[in-house]
Amino acid sequence: MTAKTKFRLKGAGRVSYPRLVTAFPLASIGSDEQLEEAQNVMDQLLAQGKLKAGEEMYLDALGDLVAAGEDEHHAIERGSDAEMLRHLMEAKGVTQARLSRDAAIPKSTISEVLAGKKPMSRRLIRKLADDFQVDASVLAAGF
Repeated sequence: MTAKTKFRLKGAGRVSYPRLVTAFPLASIGSDEQLEEAQNVMDQLLAQGKLKAGEEMYLDALGDLVAAGEDEHHAIERGSDAEMLRHLMEAKGVTQARLSRDAAIPKSTISEVLAGKKPMSRRLIRKLADDFQVDASVLAAGF
């Protein structure tokens, strides 16, 4: 049974997309070998420069499958509160004293978080997120 849709490939995309799907089918990535092969296919496409519409569509779909495969098979653990704060401070190039002044957070609180002695509170997360101009969810993974 074939579903009818208004989503159609036109022109060169009608040739390139099926050719790519035949060469490397769009399916869930189940192993490191499949992940590596999918990344190689993506690299080959990206090396071509300007892509046809069908190639762009295929690359987007394959990229989504690779991302899902990486998330499933190679998940990265969230850093500790101290690691997250240290990373943001280094990325912004600020010291504890400057962060304390800019975000109106006691320097002792920043020191305790960086030393791993104190977890971040919701209030602290909001202040830090505002100061670093990041979404609070970046810092709130522990909640």
